[in-house]
Amino acid sequence: MGSFTNLSNFNSSNTVTCSYDHMTPFAVLMVDMNALQIDPQQWKILSYVSYIGCSLSSFFSTVTIFIYVFMKSPHRDNSLRIHVSLSVALFLLNTSFLLIEWGATWSQDIVCVIIAVIIQYSLLSCFSWMAIEAIHLYLLLIKVFNTYIKNYMVKLSLFGWGVPAVLVAGSLCAYGSKPFFGKTQIKLTNSSEATQFCWITDTHYLYGMNITYFCLTFLFNISVLVAVTHQIFKMRILNTRSSRNLPSRKDICTVLGLSFLLGMTWGLVFFTSGYTNYPILYLFCICNTLQGLFHFLWSYGTMKKNRHLVAQASVTYTVSDPASVSVNR
Repeated sequence: MGSFTNLSNFNSSNTVTCSYDHMTPFAVLMVDMNALQIDPQQWKILSYVSYIGCSLSSFFSTVTIFIYVFMKSPHRDNSLRIHVSLSVALFLLNTSFLLIEWGATWSQDIVCVIIAVIIQYSLLSCFSWMAIEAIHLYLLLIKVFNTYIKNYMVKLSLFGWGVPAVLVAGSLCAYGSKPFFGKTQIKLTNSSEATQFCWITDTHYLYGMNITYFCLTFLFNISVLVAVTHQIFKMRILNTRSSRNLPSRKDICTVLGLSFLLGMTWGLVFFTSGYTNYPILYLFCICNTLQGLFHFLWSYGTMKKNRHLVAQASVTYTVSDPASVSVNR
């Protein structure tokens, strides 16, 4: 694993070609890997897991977007629009991450800077739309009454896409002699090899921007998740009129699904600081690179449920309308 150089002679001129046979694990987006002592073999396995997961997520995020765009049903509620917006952010993140090594092979630094900026923007957008998922969930299940907001989706979109754009643009304008984005390098343990890729070049910026932004999102989302979980179990108790009933399998699956939807798996980053914890790194890479697949399943389930509710409402209206009953007869 590492880079190797080929020296060839073409038209009496020497040409140096740099090739790369290594990849980069997904955890570099949130973890300062230079602070951890990563074994080269573990790095390679983590990288393969990350690239496979990102490829699957990119594919299923694309499927989610296409299903939504070509969906004939006019009943597209705000929940579905938010799910699809998050899928778009995940598609940008996973697709751009697949180019993180390729960009470093270019001699023009601007290519690597562009890839790093796209990754940073899509990462912050993912966190923003996860927070929006929490806001919408809170309005649906906790604050049920008087929740009408004018231009609701427009305001959410300005937050989901606009805030990350302002932060990234500000970062591009604010750096001094050393840019925040470009080619960066990590030296592996017990090896002279180093891996190079396109990402944030300043560790202070990594923690100052990404970790801080995620911490705010995480604290807000986990608060909403606790409140929603309490509401789900409370509704179950009221429906069954018995406080002795334990949460059903469906309730537990719903809470687990909401945990993925609100980005709780990104919280694994808090267990990676200080020492090399390979099980946590593997869980982080597996869970977070497969979020596109999960959101496809969640969005498809939402679309299917909406179609069922619309069909059920249509049947109820037809049966309850005397005129329609006589016509059908």
